[in-house]
Amino acid sequence: MAANEKALRASIIAHGASLAATGLGAAASGDISARIDDSLLITPSGASHTSLQPAMIVRMPLVGEYGSWKGPLKPSAEWRIHLEIARARPDIGAIVRFQSPFATALAMARKDIPAAHSMIALFGGPIVRCAKYAPAGTTELAGLTLEALGQSHAVLLSNYSALTTGATLEAALVRARELETLARLYAIALSVGRPAILTDEEVGRIAERLKSNGSDIEARIAPPTKARAKAKAPAKRKRIARKRGSK
Repeated sequence: MAANEKALRASIIAHGASLAATGLGAAASGDISARIDDSLLITPSGASHTSLQPAMIVRMPLVGEYGSWKGPLKPSAEWRIHLEIARARPDIGAIVRFQSPFATALAMARKDIPAAHSMIALFGGPIVRCAKYAPAGTTELAGLTLEALGQSHAVLLSNYSALTTGATLEAALVRARELETLARLYAIALSVGRPAILTDEEVGRIAERLKSNGSDIEARIAPPTKARAKAKAPAKRKRIARKRGSK
């Protein structure tokens, strides 16, 4: 196994474990995939992300025999959703499906999330659609999910869950957190009145401003640990200086 594939497998596990830690649902209630060359690496069926090992991640080809896979465990029951999206959208490098409270609640109500908040622009369009209902794990659900996703980066699955995508795992997970925030705000707005909806044109302008201001999805990805450590270094030196001065 190549070093880059080992690293990607480990990254999938790390991002999966963070789903529960960030309040995006139980570790076993979703699935994650990432593109590598002409294949897709995806979490296995029924396994908790917190107990996974890199060798347990399943590899599925994007071309050739549909649904074939390699690994010690079967792929997630929703592998069809991941495979269909990855095959149709070459711009997408990672997919996260999760069951966070507010996004899933709106999915249960079969409600789209319209442009009631400017941060809808983070998802590549003026609306996050809720896909029509189909039983979990079916080809029909995969098709309906892909249709509702369109060219955006988020979709709700009726009576089921939510899904976000990104060029990288980091981007997909940031969108998952942002989607749950957006869903919570929209649910609160619905409880107090009728939310005002921004026009498609305004959402487009907001998206451009986010890019130019450095506030888009990539800018919201947390900096590496080393960068955070460097940022904290001056404060540490100040504490040492104060300690020396007190002698």
